[in-house]
Amino acid sequence: MTPAYWVAQVRVHDRAGYAAYRAAAAAPIAAAGGRLLVLGGAPEVVAGTMAPETVIVEFPSLAAARACHHGAGYQATLAGRDAAAEVSLAIVEGHAG
Repeated sequence: MTPAYWVAQVRVHDRAGYAAYRAAAAAPIAAAGGRLLVLGGAPEVVAGTMAPETVIVEFPSLAAARACHHGAGYQATLAGRDAAAEVSLAIVEGHAG
């Protein structure tokens, strides 16, 4: 099975609110088989522009990544996330390599 990823660029405006979102989102992400690979960290931008923080979550499949994002458990966390940060998020299928 080919893994899939959530790749997010994040600008946090409210650290406490964003921490609350992360805590709430952890259970639905884990239930879908999601595994946090990258969280924050100042990027060394070598081309173009990026948000100050990057988040990458790995899922066992594209179906799992989509189901998690569109599922009721994760959707219930979005109001908190959106109040605390600007987020650009893509769901990307991995390379079977």
